[in-house]
Amino acid sequence: MMMLKLRLATCLAAAALSIGTVMPAATQPWVRGFVVSSYDFAFRYGGRPDFARPGALEPGVDCPHGGTLAFDADETRKLLARQTWRSQQEIDWIIDPPGLDRARADTYLRFWIWGRALSYRGYKPGIETYINPWAAEDPGQPEVISRIAEGFNLDGRIGPDDFVGTDGESGIDNALYRAWGCATPWRGEGILKSRANDSMRNGLYTMVIRISGNQDPMNDSDATLEIGYSPDKIVRDARGGVAVDYSYRILKSAQYTSLKATIRNGVVETEQVEHLHTPRTAWYYDQTGDTNFTKGKIRLKLASGDLSAAGLIGGYRNWRDLYTEVTFGGSNSAGAAILGHANKMDQAGMYFALRRNADGMYNAKTGQYDGISAAYRIEMSSAFVVDPDDPMDIPIRTAELWRKTAFEAAKVNTIKSIEIRVPQDVPPGTREAVYPWLESVIKDLPSKHFFLKLDRPHYPDGVGMDWLGNPIDDHGNRIDSRANKLDEHGNPVMPPQPLQQATNRVPERAATVQEQ
Repeated sequence: MMMLKLRLATCLAAAALSIGTVMPAATQPWVRGFVVSSYDFAFRYGGRPDFARPGALEPGVDCPHGGTLAFDADETRKLLARQTWRSQQEIDWIIDPPGLDRARADTYLRFWIWGRALSYRGYKPGIETYINPWAAEDPGQPEVISRIAEGFNLDGRIGPDDFVGTDGESGIDNALYRAWGCATPWRGEGILKSRANDSMRNGLYTMVIRISGNQDPMNDSDATLEIGYSPDKIVRDARGGVAVDYSYRILKSAQYTSLKATIRNGVVETEQVEHLHTPRTAWYYDQTGDTNFTKGKIRLKLASGDLSAAGLIGGYRNWRDLYTEVTFGGSNSAGAAILGHANKMDQAGMYFALRRNADGMYNAKTGQYDGISAAYRIEMSSAFVVDPDDPMDIPIRTAELWRKTAFEAAKVNTIKSIEIRVPQDVPPGTREAVYPWLESVIKDLPSKHFFLKLDRPHYPDGVGMDWLGNPIDDHGNRIDSRANKLDEHGNPVMPPQPLQQATNRVPERAATVQEQ
């Protein structure tokens, strides 16, 4: 239909010229819609794409000191040795569990044992590292040294730490790139970048953009750009790409913003607004939600033919939100330590890197910055973006609500811990400290009693949850509702419901090897 209109307009203009009449240039309302097909941090990869060493990425000119460190045996030993309250024999047993060769899934079990120990690196026993990252020592995170970055000049100034844009613009603010740009999962086509985009395209969430005006789609001084969440899943073409010209509804209840914009030669530049609400990049339902950029803006380049567009979304994001979204949103399988091992990064180091590089949203009460400048790269395919027939809210995935609730509880406790510097408990259902995964797989390990006494979260029976959201006892065993006792009226006494507040019980320190 769009191409038909363009062809019709061309034919009319040709007919007018053929009879010697010049038709006046007319303006009329126009609309262009897009569905986002790729959405991730705007990190420039400074290495060679053809770098061939197995299992590694080219350090590149932006990260000459390398990327994040993997939790291998040597690094794990170094990290555990920083806790002076651990004995040397205890560390040796954690690194090389006795009898591991006689256990099923011995490779995974080793990593889960490491994960439990690495989850408690505080200045004293009983402090979970990822809920309370400030209580651990900074393990160090290599940071970007490049002076070139994608993004925006968000504060209108040119500072000594600002980047230069790829087009030569000075004063580019993208401190998130400096803090996390050397992290292996986001370098090149890193695992988290790929996972996030695959999850979005496979139906986790959908983001759409609608641009409208009254002059010309490629040049309009008074256009409007809308960005928001769509309840409609992305349609894929026969080759697995994002199909063009399908219809998507845009919701205006949440994760939505309308901005004034100007368009010059196909480049869309929006106003900078105090709060820019958009869906946030995610690879699990837990992480989905609102980005809420402060001082946010958008820049897009429209491709000729109206079939695609690409650009940047930028602003300041609360760095505590970023830390929790990456640390807990994808760690419900076995906790942040296992996520870090699988993705070759230490979330504790990522926390300190964020805190060091925070550069926006100044908090006069604390004298510190609550935000960090960031830019997200987006690519889009043409679509018909329409309003729903009736107002509606963002749908809730009830089957996964317990996981999202656990994630939000972890986020609340972590932010509180960071702000008041008082250790907080691990909310149930988060999988932190590999609980109850370790309990379920360690049963045939000869030295299991030692490892089951390592620090971990503790909950009253019925409050903790297994990986399906079922209530469990403190030892990780599922509580069968058929075994419930009856009250005086003969009715079943149900166990405590999941997601209640955990007790303030601090786990006892693991016994040393000599005590076994």
